[in-house]
Amino acid sequence: MRTLCASTLIGEFFVIGFAGLVAMRLSDLSMGTVWTVSGTAMVLSVLLCGMLTRPGGVALGWALQIGLVLSGFVVPVMFFLGLVFGALWWASVHFGRKIDAAKARFAAEAAEAA
Repeated sequence: MRTLCASTLIGEFFVIGFAGLVAMRLSDLSMGTVWTVSGTAMVLSVLLCGMLTRPGGVALGWALQIGLVLSGFVVPVMFFLGLVFGALWWASVHFGRKIDAAKARFAAEAAEAA
């Protein structure tokens, strides 16, 4: 699960950065406000890569997805991109857990055979 989720989060890192650049041009927000919010979200996306296996890591990832969708109020295309990354996050968590379960099952079978 960690690899799939981390890949999604790193992709979001870049999308958030580009959305910050667009928000500077399209919104009435100050540059400081845009980069404080965007920078915080970018740092959070990177930090979450290391927190995925800890309790609450996946829940914080969901919070980031909600924030990404809500950023559509500043940059309208982010409504769409937020939903796309939300779907990618769901798929990463869902299928990542299935992969982890299959790996554990194969490891148990290998240990049993040995």
